[in-house]
Amino acid sequence: MADPTFFENHGPHSLKDIAEKTDCAYDGPDNISIKDVAPLDQAGQDDLSFLDNLKYKDAFEGTKAGAVIISKKMQEFAPKGAVLLLSDNPYKSYALAAQLFYPDNFPPACVSDRAEIASSVQIGEGVIIEPFAIIEDGVKIGAGSWIGPNAHIGKNVEIGRKCRIGSGASISHALIGDAVRLYPGVRIGQDGFGFAIDPAGHVKVPQLGRVIIEDHVEIGANSTIDRGAGPDTVIGAGSWIDNLVQIGHNVKIGKGCILVAQSGVAGSTTLEDYAVLAAQAGVAGHLTIGSGARIAAQTGVMRDIEPGTEHMGYPSVPIKEFMRQVATLKRLTKSGKSE
Repeated sequence: MADPTFFENHGPHSLKDIAEKTDCAYDGPDNISIKDVAPLDQAGQDDLSFLDNLKYKDAFEGTKAGAVIISKKMQEFAPKGAVLLLSDNPYKSYALAAQLFYPDNFPPACVSDRAEIASSVQIGEGVIIEPFAIIEDGVKIGAGSWIGPNAHIGKNVEIGRKCRIGSGASISHALIGDAVRLYPGVRIGQDGFGFAIDPAGHVKVPQLGRVIIEDHVEIGANSTIDRGAGPDTVIGAGSWIDNLVQIGHNVKIGKGCILVAQSGVAGSTTLEDYAVLAAQAGVAGHLTIGSGARIAAQTGVMRDIEPGTEHMGYPSVPIKEFMRQVATLKRLTKSGKSE
């Protein structure tokens, strides 16, 4: 249950309205009112819950929720008399329902007189700029965007509409699309890690590219994205990047990619659309991860990955091959013990 100290509930909502706004099928009464969302084992008669994993079947069978979002294949486990909303994607539908009760509302527009804003900055309508933000010459901020306290926006950066820049974030050498969210401590556009090796002393290669972040991207707290060395670093529309992720110079991230915490991508590598890197996966430079490929946690990728494949291990191999290697090693270990 959401703590009202931190979260403002915008309910109640009628179940019929919830169904319409969450892509659910519902043919029950129009007058059922739902006040909140809650887990199956905590929900009461006024709450909406969901089931998306058979692991929680027992909790579903014993729930007291007023209504539950489920898929058709889960109907057989429904307790007698349960009110059901049927969805092809219950988790997505629950997410949409939770947004109805707890929308991510921006505060009223306000530019703090304690922010340091250059005279040439262009600020759109409805922008929020909080105290101690620093915004340098030539910056453009789109309508409805929110710049958090202590954020630093470097010279000539462009920020689209309805963006949210977290506290203490820094941005330089970047063009940012609409509805982008940067969480606290994000670093965008710093020098890439480029240098010529020399025994007499390494020589820095000037990093002359930019960072291009397309629309509807989320970048988690304390993640870092280096600007390009010449070509730009690009983050494709709708990609989600978790906390503590490192993306090197010249990297190209496609649409809808997911990069989970502590993963890293070395310079000049491309992730094609909808590729996934799980936690602590590492990808070497100058590679291509094909569209829809999925890289398991702690995998070390040292060669190109074919589209739609799943890889695991260090160095990475297809998951089925990795599992055979593990099984073989287990058999050899048992055999050695028996001798």
